[in-house]
Amino acid sequence: MRAEPGLPRLARGLVVILLGACGGRAPASESAAIARSVAQDFVDSYYHSFPEEAYEVGYPHAPTDSLGDRSRAAMDLWRTKEDAWLSALRALDPADLEGTDALIPYVFTLDRLSASEGRRVCRTELWNVSPTWTGWQSMLASTVSQQAVATPEDRARALDRLRRVPAYIDTDVDNLRAGMAAGFLAARTSVQAVLGQVEALLLSPVEASPFHDPATRAGDDAFTQEVEAIILGGIGPAMQRYRDFLSTEYVPREAVGVAANPMGRECYDASVRFHTSLSMSAEEIHESGLGQMARIREEMSRIARDGFGTDDIAGLLQRLRTEPEYTFPSEEAILDYARSAVACAEVSVHDWFGFVPEAEVIVKPFPAYQQSSGGGFYSAGAVDGSRPGTYEVGTYRPDAVSRASMEATAFHETYPGHHLQFSVALYGRGVHPVLRYVYVAGMAEGWGLYSERLADEMGLYSSDLDRLGMLSNEALRAARMVVDPGMHVLGWTREQAIEYMLANTAESLPSVTSEIDRYIAVPGQATAYLLGSLEIQRLRRSAQERLGDRFDIKGFHDTVLGDGAVSLPMLAEAVDRWVAAR
Repeated sequence: MRAEPGLPRLARGLVVILLGACGGRAPASESAAIARSVAQDFVDSYYHSFPEEAYEVGYPHAPTDSLGDRSRAAMDLWRTKEDAWLSALRALDPADLEGTDALIPYVFTLDRLSASEGRRVCRTELWNVSPTWTGWQSMLASTVSQQAVATPEDRARALDRLRRVPAYIDTDVDNLRAGMAAGFLAARTSVQAVLGQVEALLLSPVEASPFHDPATRAGDDAFTQEVEAIILGGIGPAMQRYRDFLSTEYVPREAVGVAANPMGRECYDASVRFHTSLSMSAEEIHESGLGQMARIREEMSRIARDGFGTDDIAGLLQRLRTEPEYTFPSEEAILDYARSAVACAEVSVHDWFGFVPEAEVIVKPFPAYQQSSGGGFYSAGAVDGSRPGTYEVGTYRPDAVSRASMEATAFHETYPGHHLQFSVALYGRGVHPVLRYVYVAGMAEGWGLYSERLADEMGLYSSDLDRLGMLSNEALRAARMVVDPGMHVLGWTREQAIEYMLANTAESLPSVTSEIDRYIAVPGQATAYLLGSLEIQRLRRSAQERLGDRFDIKGFHDTVLGDGAVSLPMLAEAVDRWVAAR
């Protein structure tokens, strides 16, 4: 097992500079060194402390033989580290960093740490019963699916990691029990959804378990036997303990909204700030979502009339969800449709971007236990090329999956969306690791949604059906801005949220239900998509107005992606600098 990182490096020397070696303020060169060191410490310590999260962003140096410690004592220790980094950064004068390569990592790291500090009010680890990627059942399955098994040493590390899964699950039970005592509760709908997933895991044959994936890939009989023994003797019983706790002892909250938890309204506001990098109230987001939905429905009306000969948007969306002409006959048909879209986009992006790294992306279905998840999910490849980027597609009940949004989602997750975005950060020159591997949903998901619109400009959509799917996807994100604050703060029920989304998008009932349960489990995150996309669109319009004929779309896109997943206020400053330079 690789050792747990101790105090940040700044606590082992650089603080001396801050506290008096230079009269209470560090010289400019030392300020830059401190800023770079804190940023590096932060990203390295994060993925060493929580290595199960490294797979999604492709961080290359995380230990592969361990899992994070999410116990209350360990989380308190982590927050102490965050406080030390924050103190060091807040002691610096940003003016000393102007003109250095430390300025952007400094601003970004300070933003992320401050946002994390604000979100502590949520006490998320005490009520994290989540049917989506923040739940252990999804996170650990995705982690082991990326586990290296090529060498005996790799396989030994994989076994060490698998042996730690039972304690990881038991820690969740301990946290939930403490949360129940303190009044921090998960919603009943989240508990029911997770119980369904855990039951599916328990009913799966051992060779179909996601924890068996390393053995499936290794081709080593002795290794396979050890993996199966760990699943049967350790992981399976731990999952049973978790299931039994949720079903017999845990008392969830009846309200779907996080506002029902202690400091719940403050938690929601802090979560919006954390995920979007913007400060907006629930009421502002809700009203903005309603306005955006009205705009999108106008566009839908034009396509409905011109392409489908109807003014009945709701009726058309219902047809797209249910009629065989607009759905898929099989899982393979879904995958073929997605792969074809990705292949077309991969060729076309070179006309719209100056820097397009050579980086493979593969398309595959969600694992069996998670098949009911709708939409798609992207995880980054390895910077050394040893592992490709991965786009996972929801293929559950193909006859209920509409063709309408399949292309738009593929563009969002791959080209020109997340795969290109993450690849530029991984392979771009001068991008500090903190900006390669730390995720800001407002920028990352804002870019993904912007990419769906950009794909229309690029001429990538095959038909009016697929363009309507693009608008349905955008309507889905506008609906998120309506229903997410609606449920968490404004008193909406789960049923109201489902009805609103069915009335305004082409999503099927199973997909909408899965989406709503995701929003309930992860407050605020779903608002980041359209808020981020609108900001990128605003910045582009402003640059075009200011530059006129000197506007260069390749240069604009390279500027947006060039510094990695910056915050949205940082992106605005970057575009302003680019416009001024031109």
